[in-house]
Order: sequence, then structure tokens, then C-alpha cells
Amino acid sequence: MKEFDPVLEYLSRYVNLSDDEKARFISFLKIKKVKKRQCIVQPGFVCIHKTYVVKGALRAYFVDQEDKEHTQAFAIEDWWISDYSSMIYQEPATLFVEALEDSILIQIAHTDMLRLLEEIPKLEKFERIITQRALAFQQKRLLSSFINTAEERYDDFMNKYGAIANRVPQYALASYLGFSTEYLSKIRNRKSSKS
Repeated sequence: MKEFDPVLEYLSRYVNLSDDEKARFISFLKIKKVKKRQCIVQPGFVCIHKTYVVKGALRAYFVDQEDKEHTQAFAIEDWWISDYSSMIYQEPATLFVEALEDSILIQIAHTDMLRLLEEIPKLEKFERIITQRALAFQQKRLLSSFINTAEERYDDFMNKYGAIANRVPQYALASYLGFSTEYLSKIRNRKSSKS
């Protein structure tokens, strides 16, 4: 049970499960250990799990027709990650989900989560809240890419997620922010020369 404490603590921020409900929930969870650069999701294969990060860092990205990588999301401790479109619609993934560090993960299969949502109505509330938050975050990110300058996007990311920036490769951060690694270096050099 102790190995699942982090995800139970995460759940407790949104819903109050009884001991029996917690036991039922964790009966569907699996621990997965991955090495740096290992992918847990790959394009062409259906994504079946939602993944919670206990320790480590991951990123979700796709590769365009010109073999350029575009980072869609990062996940560090206490965050969830998946190719949600593939998982929900049970169609081939379009994203890679790759470990940026050796990581310890907790996974739940989408089909098992659907079963639990039927059995434990409180989990419906949990799913609704985190889905709404994820949708709001994606909307803000999309709007920022249209409204804010590259430097403003960088500043916003550093203010909110500075700890992540120190853990992810520069190319991944640059692709997440929507510009080249060279441009990221220029921004960082300008910032360091001002301080």
C-alpha cells in the first residue's frame, strides 16, 4: 500500500475515498520503472494507460513530416501524462511519451479507470476536476502561443515551472515554447547579461 501513497495523496486533494474505495482503486494500479530515453507510448500503438509520475520526468512530443520534434507536455513528480486522445478513443497514438530521467511511475489502464468510475462515483468528480484543469491549461497555453512573444512565453514558463527547466534538455524546452534551441540560448544569454 505504501508504494501507492503518492497517488492516494493526490486523489485526496479532490475526493475523500473510504478505505475500501482506496483498496479497490489501488488494486488496479501498477508500478512501472523506466530508464532515461525509454518510451512508454509510441505512435502507431494504442495507448492504454494513464500515467502518474512518482519520481522522474517525462515529456510527450510528436515528430512532424520534416522530422522536427514538438514537445506537447512535461510531467514531473505528482503529475499525470498520457496520449489522451489515443487512450480515450482507443486509436493509434500520435505522441511519444519518453522518460527524460530514470523514473518510477504508477499506471492505470483506461478500461480499468472506466470500470472504477462506475463503481466509485466519487472518482467521477476527480476525473471531472482534473479534466477541466487540463483543458483550461491547454487553452491558456494555446492563447499564449498566439498572444505572447517568445520571450514572454519563456518568462511565464520560468516563473511557473522553473524547476522543470533545470531538469529537461534545452531542445525539449525550446520545442515546448515554440522556438529553436538557438533562440532559447539567445533569450537566456540576454537574461543573464541583464542580471
